[in-house]
Amino acid sequence: MKEAPYKTLTDELYMETLRHGCADFPFRYYEEDVWKFDLHRIDWHWHKEVEFVYAERGDVVCYIGADKFTLPQGCGLFVNGGALHRYEAEKSVSMPNIVFLPELLGAADGRVFRKYIEPVLRFGAGHLLLCPQDGRQREMLEILTSIFALWRMSEPSELVTVQKLLALWQLLAEQLPPAEGAHQPSGETAHGKRLQLMMQYIHERYRQPISLQDIAAAVYVSKNSALQIFREGIRTSPIAYLIEYRLARAAELLASTEKSVAAVAAETGFESAAYFSRKFKQHYGISPSLYALRER
Repeated sequence: MKEAPYKTLTDELYMETLRHGCADFPFRYYEEDVWKFDLHRIDWHWHKEVEFVYAERGDVVCYIGADKFTLPQGCGLFVNGGALHRYEAEKSVSMPNIVFLPELLGAADGRVFRKYIEPVLRFGAGHLLLCPQDGRQREMLEILTSIFALWRMSEPSELVTVQKLLALWQLLAEQLPPAEGAHQPSGETAHGKRLQLMMQYIHERYRQPISLQDIAAAVYVSKNSALQIFREGIRTSPIAYLIEYRLARAAELLASTEKSVAAVAAETGFESAAYFSRKFKQHYGISPSLYALRER
């Protein structure tokens, strides 16, 4: 019996619902393999916590808002709170990561938070790639991997963890350019909310015929505005995202049921089995029938 894939749990606005850590220590260490997640990806989500990721083994494809790039083995990534992001892998990878609330490093109404933490949270790009070729970033990666080593112990020290996080944060702040004006995380901006609502509209109605006008009307914007919001947010169009989502749901049905290709196509909103089969092969590199045989 095959192991059930992990899933990314979010609410209707793609905020991750999983609690990271606890109220008195909002920090969590994860050892993750993106390949083990549903469709080999940690799907679109955002959270208030900041995140540090490390490609320990293998390369990870990262989507952060409108940016898409490959995180090579041996490199790390800082993801700011509220940034909409997604990870993919083409094979098994080791991607240890830490997620924590910035308030762990200093009280939100205190001087430390105001002078050293808040400017980073206001950094507009939402993420920073960390490469060992850069001396300061290599130092950050060394601290990050030492935190991983600490939390791989049976009884990690919270005090040492915070000490290391403060050292890591100091180096991070030195890497970022000064923020120009207040930064709202992408999960909380007007465009971010509209994007999430349009994605929600697609998820709820993908079985039905949906046009670009329908998607745009769901958040009371023009078709051109809907195109712009999708392209800026996740580098694709609303209709391309709709097709990708239908294909993902179809792949789930093919792997978990005995339904025919024609039945799966009809159930996931495709106008014909032939069109569905063509799109499925373009996306997954294999026909729906062969995919079903391979995954069952």
